[in-house]
Amino acid sequence: MNNIIQNFINISGELTRANLHPSIIAVSKTFPMQHIKPLIDYGHKVFGENKVQEAKQKWAKLKETEKDLELHLIGGLQSNKAKEAVALFNYIHSVDSMKLANELSKAEAKLGLKRKYFIQVNVGKENQKSGVSQEEAGNLLKFCVNEKKLNVVGLMCIPPFDQDPSPFFKNLKELSSTLSLELTSMGMSSDYMNAAKLGSTHVRIGSQIFGSRASL
Repeated sequence: MNNIIQNFINISGELTRANLHPSIIAVSKTFPMQHIKPLIDYGHKVFGENKVQEAKQKWAKLKETEKDLELHLIGGLQSNKAKEAVALFNYIHSVDSMKLANELSKAEAKLGLKRKYFIQVNVGKENQKSGVSQEEAGNLLKFCVNEKKLNVVGLMCIPPFDQDPSPFFKNLKELSSTLSLELTSMGMSSDYMNAAKLGSTHVRIGSQIFGSRASL
């Protein structure tokens, strides 16, 4: 059996045995379609990409024929790429400003499309990372929903790499409950089980499925 498929089966089985059932976003950034297609053919339909241009080259034509593919933008998004992102992605996880929300709303109107969004929260208050503060998340949510009519479904975070992620996952889950949002996008290859146990509904798993990018 293809190693990528086996990796996916192992991860899915591990979560199921623990009675955890988050959506597994297979993060396929930097991997060519020849690596990804076996997993699609196996039946997995949920994938994540970091960059709009790379995703367009890999996925645009395939999405025309594979209507049930669910594509998630999990990387940062610049406002000038909003229209391209809305055209391609079903979910955008990195809404972090009113400026971006405004551009996404305009893109939806121009394209006649409605997408689903996560607000990215900078849980570790790290200067190098995108995301709104926990204190500002509520204001951004109100702006997105009430003024821009965006379908915000949840919150996303990337905890500091050098700290135990558990407190940050707990904080995000509590914040999502406070804001009456159902979904949380948290957990990656190194900590997806921890995130799922703490309530993540969407885990973003790349290297544990596809292997090391250095080996490409």
